[in-house]
Amino acid sequence: MIEKPDFQKILISPSLLSANFSKLGEEVAALERGGADWLHFDVMDGRFVPNLSIGIPILESLRKVTRLPIDVHLMIVEPDSLIDAFAKAGADTLCVQIEACTHLHRTISHIHDAGCRAGVALNPHTPLDGLKYVIDDLDFVLLMSVNPGFGGQRYIPSVTRKIAELRAMYPEVAIEVDGGIKAATISEAARAGANIFVSGTGVFSASDYGAAISELRMLAAH
Repeated sequence: MIEKPDFQKILISPSLLSANFSKLGEEVAALERGGADWLHFDVMDGRFVPNLSIGIPILESLRKVTRLPIDVHLMIVEPDSLIDAFAKAGADTLCVQIEACTHLHRTISHIHDAGCRAGVALNPHTPLDGLKYVIDDLDFVLLMSVNPGFGGQRYIPSVTRKIAELRAMYPEVAIEVDGGIKAATISEAARAGANIFVSGTGVFSASDYGAAISELRMLAAH
């Protein structure tokens, strides 16, 4: 299990949703050489979001070819039924959507019992109130800056204010942001208080992944 994320440390987590799946192992190796901190692994079920994506067999395969922490984001209904399977397959962190969890505290405890760090994700419209009684049990909070389900979307500007509100409420929480993060938007999210940045096209549209990751890290630090 990876260490609990430091709320002051900038982490770049390329989203594999934007990778070339015909050569996924090569893509991951290039990200590792390029200085990625985490790998973001989006799981979609066609029910919680209107799209399907990768699952357990792909995660098992990736775990064999990389030492990078794999940050699994479960955009699925009834996530408890698959927590153990994803943990066994190689997830380092498991993040569930607050909107999909009826018994959120139980779900967070389940993730920890499975040996993973636990995160909770909130859609752009979801208020922060639901974190109040679970924040001490979380390793990080993920704020979606697009409506989940598809890569390549534009950053929703109102989420910047939401990041700042979360940082003010919980100064020492690690804040991950996902959606539309690229060179043009990462500074805005970082100034508001985010420190873990998921970037899909912001990395994979570049010819040099290492240069793209370095630029994102530099922009987030200033």
